[in-house]
Amino acid sequence: MSEGAKVEIVVANESHLEYVNTILDTISAAAAKRGTGIAKRSPEYIEKKILEGKAIIALTEDGEFAGFCYIESWGDKQFVANSGLIVVEKFRGQGLAKAIKKKSFDLSREKFPNAKLFGLTTGLAVMKINSELGYRPVTFSELTHDEAFWKGCEACVNFDILKRNNYKMCLCTGMLYDPEEHATEKKTQSAWKKVFSQLFPKPKKKADKKVVNVKTKE
Repeated sequence: MSEGAKVEIVVANESHLEYVNTILDTISAAAAKRGTGIAKRSPEYIEKKILEGKAIIALTEDGEFAGFCYIESWGDKQFVANSGLIVVEKFRGQGLAKAIKKKSFDLSREKFPNAKLFGLTTGLAVMKINSELGYRPVTFSELTHDEAFWKGCEACVNFDILKRNNYKMCLCTGMLYDPEEHATEKKTQSAWKKVFSQLFPKPKKKADKKVVNVKTKE
């Protein structure tokens, strides 16, 4: 976020229910302008996410809505998606989307530490943010097979493309964060670090001599 932006990003709660219609209107407007797919959600669905503590909202100091994102779990909580990421147009270009995504990512890892995080997106900016968080592009076959998730795509303008390709391909790019992969990577890095420290030990620093003035008795 730029220094001039005064926007607070928090986990949404009951006090934020008044923004539900604004959130949905912002998502619809963005989808219409871009001409790409953003799955539509009902007011009740967004309300539920807020009340469950599975949504992130960004507001100005004056309470003006600036952005939103919510968490969905699929396949018996084995897969988690950060969905509906949206930033009001006048607040774009300040790093707000990245900050909201990071907050949502951290919340997902906190609530579902063992789940694989995934997403579908057509936006290059979102792909870049996901990559920085450790996501990698994957085929749809590596994503959740939960029918309820794919049913949500029916509200997307590009659903016919997905259906024609037997749910294997669409305009969206699938991205996945696997906590096991990152845990293994960290262990490998730690092991190599230990090996190198043994092969190439750092020279020990000479102890600094401390001079103390002592008065002697005559």
